[in-house]
Amino acid sequence: MRILLIHQAFASGNEPGGTRHYELARHLQRAGHTFTIVTSDINYQTGQSVVTRRGLFSCQILDDGIQVLRVYTYSALHRSYVWRVFSFLSFMATSLWVGLRAGPVDLVMGTSPPIFQAISAWLVARLRGKPFLLEIRDLWPEFAIDVGILNNPTLIVLSRWLERFLYAHADHILVNSPAYRAYMLAREIPSEKVSLISNGVDPDIFDPQDDGAALRSAWRLTGRFLVTYAGALGLANDIPTILRAAARLRERPDIHFLLVGDGKERRTLEAQAQGLGLNNLTFTGSYPKMQMPAVLAASDACIAILKDIPMFRTTYPNKVFDYMAAGRPTVLAIDGVIRQVIEAAQGGIFVPPGDDAALAAAVCRLADNPAQARAMGLAARSYVVKHFCRRDQAEAFTRLVVRLSERK
Repeated sequence: MRILLIHQAFASGNEPGGTRHYELARHLQRAGHTFTIVTSDINYQTGQSVVTRRGLFSCQILDDGIQVLRVYTYSALHRSYVWRVFSFLSFMATSLWVGLRAGPVDLVMGTSPPIFQAISAWLVARLRGKPFLLEIRDLWPEFAIDVGILNNPTLIVLSRWLERFLYAHADHILVNSPAYRAYMLAREIPSEKVSLISNGVDPDIFDPQDDGAALRSAWRLTGRFLVTYAGALGLANDIPTILRAAARLRERPDIHFLLVGDGKERRTLEAQAQGLGLNNLTFTGSYPKMQMPAVLAASDACIAILKDIPMFRTTYPNKVFDYMAAGRPTVLAIDGVIRQVIEAAQGGIFVPPGDDAALAAAVCRLADNPAQARAMGLAARSYVVKHFCRRDQAEAFTRLVVRLSERK
C-alpha cells in the first residue's frame, strides 16, 4: 500500500514540532507499506529552511525509507496573518504540482489546518482517482474565529462553505479528539464516515527516571524547580499568563520557568518579559523532537495552556501526552476533554485558563511538595502508556488506511 500525505507543517524527529505523522509513517514503513510526505521546505516553528532546495522541490529519504518531498513555500513566520495566507497559498500550489508527480499512490491524505493544503490533497486524490482521507487536527475555521484571527463576515461565510465542502467530499474523515467527532456528528456527517485516532505519544522515547542533569548544568539552573512550557509561541497559546505567573513568583529564587519553543509572538513575549523584569524565566528556543525527552527530563513540572475560548475545550494538545510520558506533572490551564484526561490520570493540577494567580499557586504547590509532584508524574505516565500509546494508534491507523485504499 502506498500513501501520500500533503502536510505543510510536517516535522521529522530532527526538527522542532509535533511528530505524529512521522511516527505513523515509520510504523507503516516497518509494516511493509510506503509513506510519502509532501511538505514545506520551511519549519513552521522556526521559519528556517529545512533543506537546500534546487528547483521547486527536493527529495529527502528519512530513516525507515520514508520519502519527504520538500516544496517551495513562501516564508511568513514573523509577519501578519495576511502574509501567512500567502504562505499557505504558495504551498497549496506547489504541493498540488508535486503531489500529481509523486509516484504511484493508493490513498491521498490531507490534514487541516491550514485548510488550504486539504484542498490540494483533495484535488490530487480526485485527479489521480484515489480515495481521499481528510484528517482534522483542529476545528478550522471555528478556532480562527474564536481567537479573532478571522473576523471578516464574508471570509467567515466562505471559510465555513469550504469546511462543509471538504467534509462532504472526503471519502473518510479522521479526527484526533473525541470532541471533534461529536462536532462532526452534530453536523449530520454519518458516524461511519468519521474515525477517532487520538493524539498520543511513543512512551519508549522517554525515561521518567532521567533527571536531565546535563541540560540543567548547560542552562546553569542546577538545583532549581524547573517549570517548562514546550510548544509554539503563538497568539492562541496565552503565554502572557505564564509571564504574569512568573512575575508573581519573583521572590521564589528556587523556581524557574522555561519557555521551550518558537513562533510568531516570541519577540513580543521577550519584550514583555524584559519589561516585567523576569529573571526567573528563560526563552530557550526550539529543540528537535529527538531532544525533547532530555528537555522534559530536566523539568520538574510542565505547563499546558491555551486562551480561554470555547473551542479550545475540544482539543487534545500533543504536548500534554509528551509531559505525561516523561513522568512529569502537568499544570493544565485548558478546560475540556484534555482536563478529563489529566484528572482521570491524577497526573497534574487544573487551573482556570487565563488565571495567573491560580497558575502561580499550582506551581508553588508542586515545588513545595516534590514527592507529590513526582507521584503525579508517574501516575500520568502509567495512564498514558495504557490509553494513549502511539504504537496502538499506529496499528489502528494502518487498519484504517488499508481498508480505505481497498475501496478503489
